[in-house]
Amino acid sequence: MQDKILAKERQFHDIWASTIDIEGIRVVDYFESCTAPENRFILQQMGDLTNKYLLDLGCGAGENSVYFAKKGARCVATDYSSGMVDVAVKLAETNGVQIEGKVMDAMALEFADNTFDFVYASNLLHHLPNPKLAIREMHRVLKPGGKACFWDPLKHNPVINVYRRIATKVRTEDEMPLDINLVNFIKSLYSETAYDTFWLATLWIFLRFYLIEKVDPNKERYWKKIIIEHQRLEPMYRKLERLDGVLKKLPLMKRFAWNLAVVATK
Repeated sequence: MQDKILAKERQFHDIWASTIDIEGIRVVDYFESCTAPENRFILQQMGDLTNKYLLDLGCGAGENSVYFAKKGARCVATDYSSGMVDVAVKLAETNGVQIEGKVMDAMALEFADNTFDFVYASNLLHHLPNPKLAIREMHRVLKPGGKACFWDPLKHNPVINVYRRIATKVRTEDEMPLDINLVNFIKSLYSETAYDTFWLATLWIFLRFYLIEKVDPNKERYWKKIIIEHQRLEPMYRKLERLDGVLKKLPLMKRFAWNLAVVATK
């Protein structure tokens, strides 16, 4: 079963990779725009990346590896999709940096113990049959004091779950958004864990795309659109983000956010 799931994931992402316009990717926006709160949170915990050895798991089109390489890190970009690894390496060349690309299973990493200063993963764990295996592998390949930095969607929000049922053509059928209780497992494995959740009231932007702007969720990936159009969305987003800050102080509300971001120290 696990091999079948991974094969379908690889095929889906290979096809997606073949459609990506490398020239259109604005790397910095994925980390510094207002609508990238997960990565802004992670960057606050990372510190100086100069000469740090960084593993980018599930590298996708390579935005992450390229951003970190521009910050001075030595990056290895891995993905189960060879098509995505190829895109990542080409994106690095386009941006004037070098990264090393490898096709690899995040649940069985081909690296020695205590190798990396950082392991980073965005939107990876919910694609895996066993996310805990990947989290253990992150821990294994990190040096003592190294940091695992990752963010992924949660399963608890009813609005996002409706979106998931609609947007079937831009998602794989075996995706399993995370339970927020996974944080307890992470805390048991790592010496220190910082986390936060994002997108509560700010999910109004998704509703606006669908109900008012009539954006077909099977033709445009909403989670890409929020980055691409961050300048247009910023006035609305900033107001809603302040409301999110209030909502997250209420009991149990963090679990109903769209995304979870974690920085865990070995």
